[in-house]
Amino acid sequence: MIQVKFKAMGCSMTALLDREGPQAFKLLEQVPGWFEEWEQLFSRFRPDSGLNQLNRSAGKAFAAEPALIDVIQTALKGARWTGGLVVPTIRASLEIAGYDRDFDLISPVQPARLSSAKKSEVPDWEQISIDQPNKTILLPSKMTLDLGGFAKGWASHQAMQRLAQIGPALMDAGGDIAISGPQVDGQAWLVDIADPLQVQVSLDTLALQGCGVATSGIDHRRWLQGEVLKHHIIDPRSGEIAQTDLASVTVIAPDVIRAEAAAKAVLILGSQPGLEWLEVKPELCGLLALQDGQLLYSQDIHKYLEPT
Repeated sequence: MIQVKFKAMGCSMTALLDREGPQAFKLLEQVPGWFEEWEQLFSRFRPDSGLNQLNRSAGKAFAAEPALIDVIQTALKGARWTGGLVVPTIRASLEIAGYDRDFDLISPVQPARLSSAKKSEVPDWEQISIDQPNKTILLPSKMTLDLGGFAKGWASHQAMQRLAQIGPALMDAGGDIAISGPQVDGQAWLVDIADPLQVQVSLDTLALQGCGVATSGIDHRRWLQGEVLKHHIIDPRSGEIAQTDLASVTVIAPDVIRAEAAAKAVLILGSQPGLEWLEVKPELCGLLALQDGQLLYSQDIHKYLEPT
């Protein structure tokens, strides 16, 4: 088993490959470069990123890189699949809430910069137009996108697929985890679910193979705006910070892209509606950690829990 750890997309990353030898080491060494390339396309914090060039071109067709088109199509599918709960058109709402720069530059204990605007209506994601034959994207005038979790989940999935060409692989992109299949010896990969209320404590351990798992929470990306504690999860229905009784949600899905979108959707819905939303989707299961310390398990997640 070999691995590489690095920072990208504002997160700690780990790539694991259950194969050794020169070819495996060479491929693994390329992973940070892949994420640098993708971040240059998808980041809203890099002025010259492909995403920001697209945002500045709102109102006219923009010739985009294939990867940018792919992620935006992924985001639109995710928005449709979650019934509009997780969308790429929340950028203005994030900036109004104070998340207007790289999170490393936002102090969790000092007031974030206040915006003169009080609220932002979330633009209709269905108005985004993609011309696949001509490889162009058209945003309505004044619309701006934030690809956030969509880009991270997509990148995790892409990296896992590339690594899996030579051996069993796991790609952990800041909690968005893509797993190619069982390890060489047939064993599952063990993934700890962190307790959002206690640092370095695990709620449970999952035994996984050939799937995606993602955790969304309000425990890490938090800051003060004036006297109000904010977090980075926006409810598109209101355009404001999501009001939820959940601290974190972990979801297992057939792939990490769906796991990431589902975890965020459940977090926005709250504990009971979120659990009900999970239970009607047989391809999903999850663990919900409430802010009061209570835990809720969906019915099917027990088959993935490692015995204690």
